[in-house]
Amino acid sequence: MVQAAQLVANPFDDLALDHLRRRTSAKWRMYPEDVLPLWVAEMDAVVAPPIVEAVHEAMLMGDTGYPAGHAYAEAMAGFAADRWGWVFDPVTTAKVTDVLTGVMEIIRITSADGDAIVVTPPVYPPFYMIARTLGRPVVEAPLTDDYRLDPETLERAFADATSGGRSATLILSNPHNPTGTVHTREEMGQVARLARRYGVRVVADEIHAPLQMPSSTFVPYLAADGTEPDFSVMSASKGWNLAGFKAALVIPGSDARDVVESMAGRAGSHPGHIGLIAHTAAITHACAWLDAAIVGIDRNRMALTGMLAEHLPGTVYRPPESTYLAWVDCRGLGLGDDPAQAFLEQGRVALSSGVPFGPGGAGHVRVNLATSPAVLLEAVTRMASVVPAVAAD
Repeated sequence: MVQAAQLVANPFDDLALDHLRRRTSAKWRMYPEDVLPLWVAEMDAVVAPPIVEAVHEAMLMGDTGYPAGHAYAEAMAGFAADRWGWVFDPVTTAKVTDVLTGVMEIIRITSADGDAIVVTPPVYPPFYMIARTLGRPVVEAPLTDDYRLDPETLERAFADATSGGRSATLILSNPHNPTGTVHTREEMGQVARLARRYGVRVVADEIHAPLQMPSSTFVPYLAADGTEPDFSVMSASKGWNLAGFKAALVIPGSDARDVVESMAGRAGSHPGHIGLIAHTAAITHACAWLDAAIVGIDRNRMALTGMLAEHLPGTVYRPPESTYLAWVDCRGLGLGDDPAQAFLEQGRVALSSGVPFGPGGAGHVRVNLATSPAVLLEAVTRMASVVPAVAAD
């Protein structure tokens, strides 16, 4: 990975704020121009040239119709085999609009109205949104204080969720958003054993899988033992900054292929053809760019340790094992349950509030590391300016 990354410049170097503020995406248009945005999971990097070229060529050719074939799945399968030593059959997969659509469709097909959804907070807030959309109860199995899965907590949650003979679904975030935890093969094997014992289906959201940091080892959930009835949903979206080109892949365990077959052609769930072209080009031709981005994120995640120690010593932070999202405990700063609000109103820096992430989120913020070191330092400096002001109040 390092050799390939050396061929491509760090995509987070030399990012000019005046150029970034010309963007019209949510990250840069949600707040006024005096606010520095490090909230939603969009990179500040410019898209890799091979992706731009592939989309440009498709547009010039008028190749803007409906999607067909298995090119995206074949590219993802090759990437998975190369990076993680995991093999799956591309033909058994289903293309969907995005990861959340895939998760929701699996739950619709494999469970009934009233069946519970189990989550592991603090966790990606749209998991709760899925439950609300489907009208399903949520059962929470919080992570440990060091952000690991806890088998005893999971077992209690599974027992609660399946009481009365009902089925349930665990939405597993792997790598975990917002903590950046990469679950081990052993941890996921334990999840699968408990799921089989209680009749729970597991759907793994693995959208951040390509963003494995050099110090960690990512294992796809379906590579663990006992996961045959379960599912993974993957995408190139986060690894290559393609949120605007929606496309994702549902990958079934060996005993779940019938479920994926039933998803084919479901109205409103398929991705756009140009999105598939962009994602396929990313995986096939832009891995050197991804590796360079990982090097840049790695530098930023480690640099944040020093920045916080110098400017905000009351915080607690563990560099993420994957993703470009930093989970920062601000409870020692005296800013209450929602420090992101104080940082926004008084420091003019936008971060993701920890509160919507569920139990364990209060007093925390999520910081987007996929930016330049200069922007990251400016954000921490602005955050630090809020603390004396709060103390004076």
